[in-house]
Amino acid sequence: MVEAGLVFINGKRAESGMQVIEEDDVTVKGQRKQYHYLAYHKPSGQAMQKLSAWEKKGLHPAGELDKEAEGLMILTDDGRLARAVASDDAAYEKEYIVEVKEQLRVGIPDILAKGMDTEGLGKVAPVKSELINKTTLRIFLTQERHHQIRIMLSELHYTIVSLKRVRIGTLRLGDLEPGKTRSFQPDLK
Repeated sequence: MVEAGLVFINGKRAESGMQVIEEDDVTVKGQRKQYHYLAYHKPSGQAMQKLSAWEKKGLHPAGELDKEAEGLMILTDDGRLARAVASDDAAYEKEYIVEVKEQLRVGIPDILAKGMDTEGLGKVAPVKSELINKTTLRIFLTQERHHQIRIMLSELHYTIVSLKRVRIGTLRLGDLEPGKTRSFQPDLK
């Protein structure tokens, strides 16, 4: 196909022996590679290793959720989207609903909005949040670090009862059942 002039890399005709990296746009006969995008509702208690069945099909998670967390994940074979979702790009803001055991103080959103010096993560960037009720908080993250929500709230002396990601960018979890998937087409830049 390369010798027949049917393969293009970044819009230029490919030559035998050319190196291709994941970021390259490879087309055959003018057709773009068909990527697959699934919204997945990861159930609470499921370890990330349980997604290996999807990985055998070539679909990998874009970002992670810890074992106790539940909610929206993206499974895809599009490395560009996976990197964008995992980046600090505000277009892929993540929204979480967090329920705690204790009653939330009214000033918690102000504390999170100033950023925090945490023992577990060091300096954490300011986080937008809002109180839903006395024990439930909505948190919006663009710059996400491993276990960030758990560490911040723990250091503020709260015990998380449930942590659920309900949105990534414009993609919403909606009524997707735990353990189920649905196809979607992303709004790519």
